[in-house]
Amino acid sequence: MGWFLFCFLFKELHSFLLPNNNYRAAPVAQQFSATYSPGRDPGDPGSSPTSGSLHGTCSSLHDLIFWRDVKKTGFVFGTTLIMLLSLAAFSVISVVSYLILALLSVTISFRVYKSVIQAVQKSEEGHPFKAYLDVDITLSSEAFHNYVNAAMVHINRALKLIIRLFLVEDLVDSLKLAVFMWLMTYVGAVFNGITLLILAELLIFSVPIVYEKYKTQIDHYVGIARDQTKSIVEKIQAKLPGILLKHHLIVITLLLVL
Repeated sequence: MGWFLFCFLFKELHSFLLPNNNYRAAPVAQQFSATYSPGRDPGDPGSSPTSGSLHGTCSSLHDLIFWRDVKKTGFVFGTTLIMLLSLAAFSVISVVSYLILALLSVTISFRVYKSVIQAVQKSEEGHPFKAYLDVDITLSSEAFHNYVNAAMVHINRALKLIIRLFLVEDLVDSLKLAVFMWLMTYVGAVFNGITLLILAELLIFSVPIVYEKYKTQIDHYVGIARDQTKSIVEKIQAKLPGILLKHHLIVITLLLVL
């Protein structure tokens, strides 16, 4: 039930952030597929010079969270989870320091080991990390500008959304934000930031693959919940004819029901 609830709330949050899309009419499976489809960037015409790099990044992220490469996803998931758990127990400075010390211990030990082996065998293999030292990691000005331009698209979109919400361009959307922030005060009273990040990582690496496997059942129960919520919205509209409630205010309706 927890997985179903997360998928349900995820879609309503997506509807809140993109209130003008046509997402409500599509089946849940199509919405989820469109949300996580590689290279998808809503609002972009697709002619941006960064579309290729964005496509590759989104494709890699899609493969990562859907466990296409088990070893790669397991390494990323395990590493980040250990770091978050470490941050929950120790300070940021301690965690960073221990990570750097651990990395230096490995590289220095390997460097000394290879030097001893070369001295004993009288070989001239050179520096053990020479192949990595010769790799060109210089960021070209073109690549830098491409990443900046890509970031500016999202920054400008976020600024417009913030201005629209806080200056109450749409009263209903601003009320949704107020209710969501009020709900988050209760969440903040129970969980701290690190705990929320740990929970978010567990959900990100588990919910998509679970949904992909059981999407038929999840779509069925989400459809039932939407039908029930629609009837509740209609009853509220009948009792409050002066207030125009949009269909995508399902989150507020759920809060009223609970």
